[in-house]
Amino acid sequence: MKAIKYERDKSEPSQVTEFFLLGLSDDPLTQKLLFVLFLPVYLVTVLGNLLLMSLIWIDLQLHTPMYFFLCNLSLDDLCLSTNIIPQVLAHLLSRNKIISFTRCAVQLLVSLILGSTQCVLLAVMSYDRYVAICKPLYYSNIMTWNVCVQLAAGSWTAGIFASVMDTTFTLRLPYRGSNTISHFFCEAPAMLDLASADTHTTEVVIFLMGVVILLIPVSLVLVSYGRIIVTVVKMKSAVGRLKAFSTCGSHLIVVTLFYGSATLTYMTPKSSKELKKVMSVFYTMVPCMLNPIIYSLRNKDVKGALRRLTTKNFPCRLIFLYC
Repeated sequence: MKAIKYERDKSEPSQVTEFFLLGLSDDPLTQKLLFVLFLPVYLVTVLGNLLLMSLIWIDLQLHTPMYFFLCNLSLDDLCLSTNIIPQVLAHLLSRNKIISFTRCAVQLLVSLILGSTQCVLLAVMSYDRYVAICKPLYYSNIMTWNVCVQLAAGSWTAGIFASVMDTTFTLRLPYRGSNTISHFFCEAPAMLDLASADTHTTEVVIFLMGVVILLIPVSLVLVSYGRIIVTVVKMKSAVGRLKAFSTCGSHLIVVTLFYGSATLTYMTPKSSKELKKVMSVFYTMVPCMLNPIIYSLRNKDVKGALRRLTTKNFPCRLIFLYC
C-alpha cells in the first residue's frame, strides 16, 4: 500500500514556480502597435502625476483638502501604472513572457492595494466636492486637516485590507500543471482559472470585497454627484452652472470608466476572459493617465501655480505653455 501511494504522489504535477502571461495579443504586429500606444500612455502618466504632486508640495496655495486628496490619488496612479505597465512593455517586445510565482504574487498584492485604495479615494474626493459645493459655509468646519488625514489614511487602510484578503485567498490555492495566465499581468480572476482546487470560497471572498470596495464607494460617488447636480441646477449664474457641469461631467466620465470596468472584472465571474482582459486596461492604465489632466492640469488654481513656478524657473515655461 505504501509503494502504491508513493507512486501516486510522485506522478502528481509539481507546484508551479513561474507563470507565462499570454498578454493582450499573440500577433507580433499587434504587439508592436500596443507598445507604441502604451509607452506614451506611461510617460504621460508619470510626468503628469509627478508634476501635479510637485506643484501641490511646492505651492502653499494648493495646500487645501481637495489638493491633498489629489496628491494621494496621483501617488496611487503613479505606483499602480509603474507596477504594471513597464512589465507589459517589456513583454510586448520579448518572446520571454515569464514571471516568477513570487513576483506574480507581489504584483497581485500591490495592484490590489492601489486599485482598492483608488476606489475609496474617489468616493472621498466626491464627498469633499459635495461639501464644498452644497455646504460651502460649513466646509472649513467639516473638512478639517484632521478629518482629511483620517479619510486618506482610511482609504489606504481599506485598500490594504481588501488586497490582503483577496491575495491570501487566491495564493492559498494550489497551482499545479498549467501555468499559462490569459492576461497581461497577474490578476486574481485570471489566476483562479489555473487553480488546482475548488475556487468557490475564494470567489465568494473576492465578490464580498468587491461589494465593500467597489459597489459601496461608487454608490457614494453617485449620491454625492447627484446632490451636486441638484445644487448646480439651482444656481442663478448660467456661467457658474456651465462651469460646474463641465467639471462634474469630466469627473464622472473617468469615475464611470474606472468603476465600470473594475466592476465588470471582479463582480461578474461568468464574463468573457477576453473582455475582462480588455476592461483591465481601462482601470489600470487609462484613468492613471487621465486623472491628473481631468482633475487638475486644466484647473485654474493649478495653472496659477504653474505660472508662479515658471517665474522662478524658466524651463518650466514649456510645461506651462503645454498645459
